[in-house]
Amino acid sequence: MPLTIKPITPRFGAEISGVDITRPLDEQTQREILDAQHKWGITVWRNTGLDDASHVAFSRIFGHLERVPRGNRKMRWEFEELFDAGNLDAEGRIIDNEMVRLHKKGDRLWHTDSSFMDLRSAYSLLLCHETPPVGGQTWFADTRSAYDDLPQSMKDRIEHLEADHSIWWSRKMAGYPFTEEEIDARPMARHPLVHVHQGSGRKALYIAAHARDIVGMPSEEGRALLKELIEFATQPQYIFNVTYAVGDMVIWDNLCSMHRGGDYDEANHRRDMRRTTVREGPPPSEPDDPFGDLFRASGPSALSNARGVMSDPVKA
Repeated sequence: MPLTIKPITPRFGAEISGVDITRPLDEQTQREILDAQHKWGITVWRNTGLDDASHVAFSRIFGHLERVPRGNRKMRWEFEELFDAGNLDAEGRIIDNEMVRLHKKGDRLWHTDSSFMDLRSAYSLLLCHETPPVGGQTWFADTRSAYDDLPQSMKDRIEHLEADHSIWWSRKMAGYPFTEEEIDARPMARHPLVHVHQGSGRKALYIAAHARDIVGMPSEEGRALLKELIEFATQPQYIFNVTYAVGDMVIWDNLCSMHRGGDYDEANHRRDMRRTTVREGPPPSEPDDPFGDLFRASGPSALSNARGVMSDPVKA
């Protein structure tokens, strides 16, 4: 049965139905799903019927799945490929630690998952298990169309620029008390501001909240440029939001979009969202742990965050 595709905006986002993704898919159906993802950037799947196992299995058609840096902390499920994007602790209770909640405020900024990693994340597949009664949406921004619509003078200005990305920078911007010196002492990743999205052949901006500085520019000037680009790409004509029901899933391509979490009462209402993350490029030749490596290189306090203070250190 062919996919049913309903565009959300003319150039960006689509709801997809017509196929049972809880079952193994033939190669033609997999190809149709990948083609739709390349075209629309964001796809929304309603009432999927997925559980943890089928969520992970379906995600594998997109590529190599990253694993949570387990450490010594307890996980709420058996699959290391599932990242916790909700507000629950290891026992399934609402997180009551104010510093953890403050850390998670960074997810409310426009961001691109894991741009602070040298090995970039391509796709994120977020499945709703429990949703708050009000709020908790996800907003998405189209960085391909935004690039298309930039003035030529801006395209020329940014064509060969690079930015340094840091998870600690986005947390500082959201209010967590990191200092500039602490951020300087921790690893950052460097990526071009503009790249060609391989799935579509279109150019896209690669920016968002983890991007701290422009290489070769004074900090004030570079941060002003990043702010200008983010504001341009999040104008009303480039964005939409998704409201979830249990069983709904959204797949987004981090290499042609930004996203941010919507507000909700995280101190009183449960939100159980689980996400797989697909690495850009081919799988590693040997098992690796790039997220664990990042947090270990960031020092004992950062590793502590990765193992428990933050329920999901790489949600962002």
